[in-house]
Order: sequence, then structure tokens, then C-alpha cells
Amino acid sequence: MGKAKFERTKPHVNVGTIGHVDHGKTTLTAAITAIQAAKGLAQTVAFDQID
Repeated sequence: MGKAKFERTKPHVNVGTIGHVDHGKTTLTAAITAIQAAKGLAQTVAFDQID
């Protein structure tokens, strides 16, 4: 049996950041996610709950 075909049904975005240490990459990503969650477009997850 082969794998079932994966069908993407929801829009998604991959966010990649580059830069020096301690220049705010994680803070920026968290702020973007928080704003999207406030608009009902994303779900926030606590840092210690991420796999």
C-alpha cells in the first residue's frame, strides 16, 4: 500500500528569519504570530508546549 496523497486544505506560510544573535528574530516572529492570533488567523502556542 502506498501513502495516501496529502491535500492541503488551509492556507499556510513558512517564516524564515536570518540575522545575528540577539537581534530580535524570535521576538519578531512571536509578535507576528500574536497579532495573527488576535485577528483569529492563527493559534499561539506556549514555548514550552512546542515539540
